[in-house]
Amino acid sequence: MSIIGIILAVIVVGATGLFIGIFLGVSDKAFAVETDEREDAILEVLPGNNCGGCGYAGCSGLAAAIVTGEAEVGGCPVGGAPVAEKIGAIMGVDAGEQEREVAFVKCGGTCEKAKTEYEYCGIKDCVMASQMQDGGAKGCAYGCLGYGSCVAACPFDAIHIVDGIAVVDKEACKACGKCVAACPKHLIELIPYKQQTFVQCNSNEKGKALMDVCQVGCIGCRLCEKNCEAGAITVSNFLAHIDADKCTNCGVCAEKCPRKIIKI
Repeated sequence: MSIIGIILAVIVVGATGLFIGIFLGVSDKAFAVETDEREDAILEVLPGNNCGGCGYAGCSGLAAAIVTGEAEVGGCPVGGAPVAEKIGAIMGVDAGEQEREVAFVKCGGTCEKAKTEYEYCGIKDCVMASQMQDGGAKGCAYGCLGYGSCVAACPFDAIHIVDGIAVVDKEACKACGKCVAACPKHLIELIPYKQQTFVQCNSNEKGKALMDVCQVGCIGCRLCEKNCEAGAITVSNFLAHIDADKCTNCGVCAEKCPRKIIKI
């Protein structure tokens, strides 16, 4: 190839590149979608975990929803009250009181306390195990299977399997709700961080049937309900429930519980 041909090729390639660059620049301005400045400001104060605990596809989705009024300024469970306050200032509204929550596993049936019906040899996943006979190898059909689907779902390393059941690290938990959604037994719920008294059971089995498979599960005897002066604990479907707003953490219910499944 002659030198002239090389020069012409360089000119053509350079001109083509210049044309494409100008075209893309003009197109970017012509078809740009205007965004609310508040959306960018909110995105800057959000944690950036993109955990989805707010119910939206990442932090950008939540920021857009807050600006349009679809979500509350306190919609980020990870950021909590500090982030809600900052977002409230950006939006010009009062963030209100944001109560911190944490995940709680409603099962005390450890390897020692709960009966196992058979040996499960499948994939170590709670969803898979729950599809087996009787809802899993554990004698209590309501109990934690202990294969860690919640552990795998947690983006904050706040839940671990200890002695066959899931246990939450209260300080590490951000209440994103990932573990709640992952549990096929619906054993995990979000509760107020300040709550100190818990019923570590989720079974609705009658007393005799439960005692045959678990040494600590709630049998619905109502002793806790009868002895609670604050009226904070009620029993329905053979299971005790605590109203955190009424509970004074006096400890009487835990003392009276014959199964010692109420913890403080």
